[in-house]
Amino acid sequence: VKVDQELLAASYAEETEFIVYLSDQSELGGASVFFTKQEKGEYVYQHLIATARRSQGPIVQFLLEQEIEFRTFWVANMIWVRGDRDALSSLAVREDIEHIYANPQVKLVDPHHDQEPLQHQTVEAPGWNISKIHAPEVWSQGYRGQGITIGGQDTGYEWAHPALKNQYRGWDGAAADHNYNWHDAIHASSGNPCGSDAQEPCDDHHLGHGTHTMGTMVGEQADHNIQVGVAPDAMWIGCRNMDQGIGSPATYIECYQWFLAPTDLMGLNPDPSKAPDVINNSWSCPVSEGCSDPLVLQPVVEAVRAAGILTVHSAGNSGPTCSSVSTPSAIYEASFTVGNTDRDDQISSFSSRGPVTIDGSGRIKPDVSAPGTLIRSSIPGGGYGTLSGTSMAGPHVAGLAALLLSAQPDLIGHVDQVERLIRSSAVPVSSNSNCGGIPDTIYPNNSSGWGRVDALNALLHERNKLFFALTRWD
Repeated sequence: VKVDQELLAASYAEETEFIVYLSDQSELGGASVFFTKQEKGEYVYQHLIATARRSQGPIVQFLLEQEIEFRTFWVANMIWVRGDRDALSSLAVREDIEHIYANPQVKLVDPHHDQEPLQHQTVEAPGWNISKIHAPEVWSQGYRGQGITIGGQDTGYEWAHPALKNQYRGWDGAAADHNYNWHDAIHASSGNPCGSDAQEPCDDHHLGHGTHTMGTMVGEQADHNIQVGVAPDAMWIGCRNMDQGIGSPATYIECYQWFLAPTDLMGLNPDPSKAPDVINNSWSCPVSEGCSDPLVLQPVVEAVRAAGILTVHSAGNSGPTCSSVSTPSAIYEASFTVGNTDRDDQISSFSSRGPVTIDGSGRIKPDVSAPGTLIRSSIPGGGYGTLSGTSMAGPHVAGLAALLLSAQPDLIGHVDQVERLIRSSAVPVSSNSNCGGIPDTIYPNNSSGWGRVDALNALLHERNKLFFALTRWD
């Protein structure tokens, strides 16, 4: 079916939003021949732009003539449209259009918070979660994420929070420059404290969801007495993809596109050389709340990965039911999906399980697991609070990737190798489940993936691999 059934029902109203996927899509396999992330990113960007320029013209001309509101994208060859049923019908019969997806608003499922965030909460340095994955042992060897950029798309970020300000790529210690470091995908809002098209990072979520996740990735105050982040010397950039916890496929797509080639604050002059090395995605797009077709974001995630960017995704909080990893973008093979563990290395009951059945693939998910229960991190207002959920687990893996890339820069842009290293160095955890016929004593399994991540194991594993690669035996 060329048009989503949900969209057909909704389009009887005066106007609705939808995403038009064109038949002409880029083949990006050629990016794999390049060694550096910059080369891969430039190749992917140029091919995507060329495809969009080559094929979008006739559709754009039609939309202009009919005075139909639209916005073009190139991260996959698509156009966002707001139109009535006549507009939808006219587009659906065109041979240059492959599929038309719905674009309803998508509500963020709040993390399973065991405790409301508390302003000025006492913070250990480092927290149990940071110690559990042995990040401090990696720091002691001189690797703290330096030289690596992490991107986050979430509810926004309080960039001037003491734990985040010095790590923000847009802050030089004296002045802020948000060009190429921040993007707001919310273009219309009612009653939002951040407004729309915010010109500096802002978090509008009532629990400070985005600010909390970024703290787990990079958070550390300048005097080093408060450490909540895995990679405290990494830099970060951000994109707001939700309006007070409500987004849509189009806002997620816009953030992915911006990360692939960040722009200035006017959305102009995209530059793939400024792309992050890893992106954290602590959100989901459930079928019941917007992504009626589970494949709607897949080409976009695959394009970002082809550009040499690791995309980390939270598995979701719908466990312990099997096959509850069921939402974009956690379901995709191109996504590095993270489940949730507690202080005792048990898989949390709410952590979503595989196998993925929503797309018929049966693939094992999550890929790995990380601490996500009772995680203390930064929240808006300059304070700290405790939250639980796979949203809190994913940032540990994004931070761990930054540690590995700072220790071994040759891995930058080589997503397969980084993922393989994180998987192979994970440690066993318990879940007492048997999803997809795979007991939790066999790895990978559909509860914890390859196990709970361990930064020191990963570092030592990489060093051993390099040693044997350089050793020649007769």
